[in-house]
Parts: sequence; C-alpha cells; structure tokens
Amino acid sequence: MTEWMVFALGSACFAGLTVVLAKIGVEDVPSNLATFIRTVVVLAFIALLMSLRREWSWSGRLSQRSLVFLVLSGVTTALSWLCYYRALQGGPASLVAPIDKLSLAIAMVLAVVVLGERLTAWQWMGASLMTVGVLLVAFTK
Repeated sequence: MTEWMVFALGSACFAGLTVVLAKIGVEDVPSNLATFIRTVVVLAFIALLMSLRREWSWSGRLSQRSLVFLVLSGVTTALSWLCYYRALQGGPASLVAPIDKLSLAIAMVLAVVVLGERLTAWQWMGASLMTVGVLLVAFTK
C-alpha cells in the first residue's frame, strides 16, 4: 500500500467519524454556527500542525495560479460544509452521508473532464456502482 493510499484511507475513516460527531453536535445549534465552529477548529488545528512542522514559510513558491485555485477550493469547501451541516440538521446521518458521497463519482468525472485524467472501464464501472449504491441507500424504502 502506498503512502497516499494510507492517507486516503485515513481521510475516509475520519470523514465517517465526522458524520456521527457532526450530527450529534448540530442538534441544537444553527447549522451555519456549527459550520463556523468546525472551521475555527480546523484552522487552529492546522495552524498548530504547521507550527510544529515549521511550515509557515513558503519562500515565494506560491504562484498566483495556485493561490487562485486554492481560494476557489476554499470557497467550494465552505459551500460544501454549509450544505452538509444544513442537511444533517434536517435529515438522518445514515442518508445524508451517502448522498454527500456522490462527490466521489462527481470528482472522478471532473478529473476526466477538467484534468484530462483517463479512467479504465473498471474505474467507470466502480463510479457507476457507487452512484447506484447511493441511490439505493438514499432513495429506497
């Protein structure tokens, strides 16, 4: 297993735990306030990590193009989190989380269209099965 795979699995595990913790935390709190608190915690945690690793200096290595795309990524992250917390406030975590994970298939299609990545037939099949799985979990009774 490669290093990036370990981190990807870590991301999936922490994201799964995040669903349950967020659902409990958003019960009696406006969803936008809950998102704000989460964001402040993320900011503080990453600032601490950067301090411990002495990563505050980028020595001019950040191009304008990178900055623009990182800002756009931040905006889309904020919009995603705002939508996610609002959905969790009104719906069951067991249904909100699978619908949110449609992002997997969406990301794969965007990687092909925007980044020019090539997927194998098996990868397309996997994306299709993920999408069908979400639809089965979220929209069948």
